[in-house]
Amino acid sequence: MTEKTYPMTLAEKEQLEQELEELKLVRRPEVVERIKIARSYGDLSENSEYDAAKDEQAFVEGQISTLETKIRYAEIIDSDAVAKDEVAIGKTVVVQEIGTNDKDTYAIVGATGADVFSGKISNESPIAQALIGRKKGDQVTIETPAGSYDVEIVSVEKTA
Repeated sequence: MTEKTYPMTLAEKEQLEQELEELKLVRRPEVVERIKIARSYGDLSENSEYDAAKDEQAFVEGQISTLETKIRYAEIIDSDAVAKDEVAIGKTVVVQEIGTNDKDTYAIVGATGADVFSGKISNESPIAQALIGRKKGDQVTIETPAGSYDVEIVSVEKTA
């Protein structure tokens, strides 16, 4: 059985590696210390500090495991390998809804780097799925759960 790959830019992978290092070298030791301190309070059956620290330890270990998997199966996408005006992971695209003056700018990233509030959308999102592989000047219909709409790709640039 093949493992799922995680398409991402090199910068996204480096960010994940930094997060992993932070979890392993800072958060994990902090939680271990909290567990030690909570154990010193005595009876563990009614020790809420101990329970909270154990819950946090489970969360941190889960995060570490998830990040290790994403890093291990990272598929680095080189946006320079696709045409300059073609939408791909690692590119920023400006689209204009047909019939309006509304323009939206999206940086296409792997799912691990998505942050809608800063304009970074996952390559797995309906918008990115409709745009990837298209070029500047193309008209595209974007299907979303809220309905469909048509846009024109105004510009495509490598994400800084």
